[in-house]
Amino acid sequence: MLTLADVYEGLVGFRPSGTERIAITDVVVDSRKAQPGALFVALKGDRHDGHDFIKEALEHGAAAVIAEERVQGLGLGSDVHMIPADAAGGAAPNLQQEVGAPPGLEPLVPIVFVAKSSLAALQRVAGLWRCRFNCRVIGITGSVGKSSTKELVAAVLRQRFETLKSIGNLNNEIGLPLTLLKLNERHRYAVLEMGTYALGEIQRLCEIAQPSVGIVTKVGPSHLERLGTIDRIAQAKAELVQALPDEGIAILNGDDPYVRPMQEKTRARAFLYGLEPQNDLWADSIESDGLEGIAFDLHRAEEKLHVHVPLLGRHSVQTALAAASVGLVEEMPWYDILNGLQDVSAQLRLIAVHGEKGTTLLDDTYNASPDSSLAALNLLAELSGRKVAVLGDMLELGAIEEQGHRVVGGRAAEVVQVLIAVGSRGKWIGEAAQEAGLQDTYWAEDNEQALEVLRDVIQAGDMILVKGSRGAKMEEIVAALARPVENGTAEGNGWLGP
Repeated sequence: MLTLADVYEGLVGFRPSGTERIAITDVVVDSRKAQPGALFVALKGDRHDGHDFIKEALEHGAAAVIAEERVQGLGLGSDVHMIPADAAGGAAPNLQQEVGAPPGLEPLVPIVFVAKSSLAALQRVAGLWRCRFNCRVIGITGSVGKSSTKELVAAVLRQRFETLKSIGNLNNEIGLPLTLLKLNERHRYAVLEMGTYALGEIQRLCEIAQPSVGIVTKVGPSHLERLGTIDRIAQAKAELVQALPDEGIAILNGDDPYVRPMQEKTRARAFLYGLEPQNDLWADSIESDGLEGIAFDLHRAEEKLHVHVPLLGRHSVQTALAAASVGLVEEMPWYDILNGLQDVSAQLRLIAVHGEKGTTLLDDTYNASPDSSLAALNLLAELSGRKVAVLGDMLELGAIEEQGHRVVGGRAAEVVQVLIAVGSRGKWIGEAAQEAGLQDTYWAEDNEQALEVLRDVIQAGDMILVKGSRGAKMEEIVAALARPVENGTAEGNGWLGP
């Protein structure tokens, strides 16, 4: 377990006597989650500054805080001990005497470590902690499919090994260190999602996490607004494979024209997966069973296996291939790999729930891009019943913003009988669908208005796809329509399988 001594070592450069006895119960960036013994990291965000909540964290029992120099003016009181935190190369001569304690006595707490950058300090502690453990780190990046791939990779590895994985969407310069600080001696693997908004960010995440295996799922226009061009997105994703060691393994989507060439940019051995026979692991004979999953044949060299997995949509075959690739390069037997692919809990991106009036809701509100929206519409096309789509804004598409929405609207017109487009950008989806001949097209300014329209038009047996970027908060629509049961919870809050 992480101790105060580990935090001292990462930030000050030595381990004061007695600090090994003080366990850090959790590392948090939200003061409301602080508990006795926690380490609270005060970060400045777009809307809130964690320094404004240090007193609250201390009142909740935090044993230590990482803060920046402005903390000096907050008047925290004489019982809080300020320690300079940028002396990892060697502490001042009197510092160890000041903060140490004779054997048998507790060192001074609470401690506020004062750093030039709270974020950099958090990353230093996480990097040091990661080095304590002889575990293999699997890094995952890509424009779409990171989270579902992470879940399924972890499900495969869990069949045989204790495995840590990123929680939720903790995939950035804050979330990845927080995940790493949960490592313990039992973990053989850590599966970490790596997101990026700018060049150099994944490189920095790799410096902290030191991955042995890197997976790149796909390069597409997600975050195009921030990175500018598809080529720059590919450059950012390639930072993962460039960071792998000589003995590492780069698992690449060999069907993607931007990902396949990354095998030339890494010192590691490349392992390619996809739907084409030139890949190391490939699939064909794909058959969708709608909400009961997908079936396909797996091929590796002379081996062929027929597989049925509880994943929704043909696009999920790529996710299954990536997860199976990890099992193969880690020398797991097919028995364990196939068992991992059967893990229903790994179905993250799109789930089905019962809705009002005997409808079925396809909840794909986790996030949205043109690629993932087209994949969701393709799944909807494979299902029986009247098809309804509620499609909202897709964010951070940059120069292709209008084009991306219109492409989705054109495909929606081919698939659905009723379309409700939501939001200012979603209006382009509706316009494109109408231009393509879809008569029952509606536009809603917000989720509340979309719900009003939806309740008027839905019928028993409808399949209703709800999808939009995370910022559109379209999970509100799913929550409002999910059919209640006697205990007041939503029935079927998960995958509806056989």
